[in-house]
Amino acid sequence: MSKVIVAVAFLGLNFYIYHYMARSFVIPPRDSSFASFPLKIDDWRCAKNEPLDPAIKENLGATDTLICNYFRDGSQIGLYVGYHATQIREEGGGSGENSIHPPAHCLPGSGWDIVDSRTIPLTLEGVSDPKARAKRLIIAKGPERQLVYYWYQMQGRYVAEDWKKILYVGFDRATTGRTDGALVRFTMPIGRGGDSVVEPELVTFASHVISLLPPYVPN
Repeated sequence: MSKVIVAVAFLGLNFYIYHYMARSFVIPPRDSSFASFPLKIDDWRCAKNEPLDPAIKENLGATDTLICNYFRDGSQIGLYVGYHATQIREEGGGSGENSIHPPAHCLPGSGWDIVDSRTIPLTLEGVSDPKARAKRLIIAKGPERQLVYYWYQMQGRYVAEDWKKILYVGFDRATTGRTDGALVRFTMPIGRGGDSVVEPELVTFASHVISLLPPYVPN
């Protein structure tokens, strides 16, 4: 019963914010598009930023996307960043009000099973916020295993939980008129040595990427 009350209260607050507190919206300027994102990061190289199918991009509600597979000495890290100038449908967002789709919902639809899921502190170089969090997943498809880190980057925040992302969308629209944000996701195959072997590489690479994102994802 308490869950029903919380859900009803949230829907009521959402309605009040959207229709009485937030009459206008703000889309912040971006210094760069992902077309200019570096294809060489430290010793890692990506052949090209893979374009997203327009129909998929429309369904995601993404304004701009970065999809790059970076390679180094036989290792591979997949990087996806989807920037959303707005997450509200009536403002030109995607197919729903909270248009950044949670990877934990999309991965099973792509045939991947989530065998481990944790919320962890995001202690990357360049992240000074002690409240910064990320999702750490291990996913499986047949014999394949991959390590995944992802978070929602929203106006200087690093948010792991879906429900917090939804609350921040409502809060930011009411207080600043902004609902922009991005999904940042790293994926790395796990070899025979296990996730403890590849994780330091992923974390170091993610630290480099964090330092490059401000022109593409406004704070």
